[in-house]
Amino acid sequence: MTLYSKIVGTGSYLPPKRVTNDELAQQLAKKGIETSDEWIFSRSGISARHYAEADVLSSDLAVAASQRALEAAGLQANDIDLIILATSTPDHLGGFPSTACVVQRKLGINNGGAAMDVQAVCSGFVYAMSVADSFIKTGMHKNVLVIGAEVFSRILNFEDRTTCVLFGDGAGAIVMTASKEPGILAAKLHADGSHGHILCVPGNVNDGAVAGNAYLYMDGPAVFKLAVSVLDKVAREVLEIAKVDAKEVDWLIPHQANIRIMQGTARKLGLPLEKMVVTVDEHGNTSAASIPLALDQAVRDGRVKPGQNVMMEGVGGGFTWGAVLARM
Repeated sequence: MTLYSKIVGTGSYLPPKRVTNDELAQQLAKKGIETSDEWIFSRSGISARHYAEADVLSSDLAVAASQRALEAAGLQANDIDLIILATSTPDHLGGFPSTACVVQRKLGINNGGAAMDVQAVCSGFVYAMSVADSFIKTGMHKNVLVIGAEVFSRILNFEDRTTCVLFGDGAGAIVMTASKEPGILAAKLHADGSHGHILCVPGNVNDGAVAGNAYLYMDGPAVFKLAVSVLDKVAREVLEIAKVDAKEVDWLIPHQANIRIMQGTARKLGLPLEKMVVTVDEHGNTSAASIPLALDQAVRDGRVKPGQNVMMEGVGGGFTWGAVLARM
């Protein structure tokens, strides 16, 4: 029997603290930094974002999203035999123990199943889904919890108005399980390390102290130019692998980085903007969490329905990019 992997549950969580553009502009003004709702929205499509409180970790957001995904899937925590968590803001310095292991403990999973983090920045969730799909198809794992969780507010330089206004915190999760029916129709991943310098956190740890800049750095124009190009190409690659025409895509859920990048990608694929799920206006860029956050919202509000084809794609620091086409 041919094994497929299928998404059977979605969940998401946003920290309660919502910060509008006007509120952020007022905070920045106290530091002598000028910005405005109009300046932020016109360049990004962002109106607000959510920030986690100081004592809240990526794992805390991940657990809340995971519990909702498990409930939607009708599974108990101990039914999960693999956790794959995508994050660039792990709970612990150096990334270990992995945030996936922390989530496993907090969910009370004690079945000895595997858990690991994936680091591909904003492409992380797509990477994690592809890995989960491969594990399920080989029969190695049956029920996989795939999570994207970020507290990007911790790595933002709030004296750099070009980046600090763009990002937010949150988490999204899905449960993927072995199925006789096709679910993940195709996936394709890419990376090009030669572009690593245009989106990065350039600092490092040396002798127990942070050396260099520990804040996120982004060359906005360079990222924009590269993102639109690679997202179009990888989406077409996935459609070709799946032997699906772009007209058969019911929903496009891109990484929620910038509304102009998202709209440019949809137009290149010939998809009407009405078929694109947009949450960047209220969530900002939540990196690896953005796609599962958007997917869960669209599932719960009834837009994404069983049997529909959903294209999910992301691009992020590394430089990494990828896409997954799923039949819900």
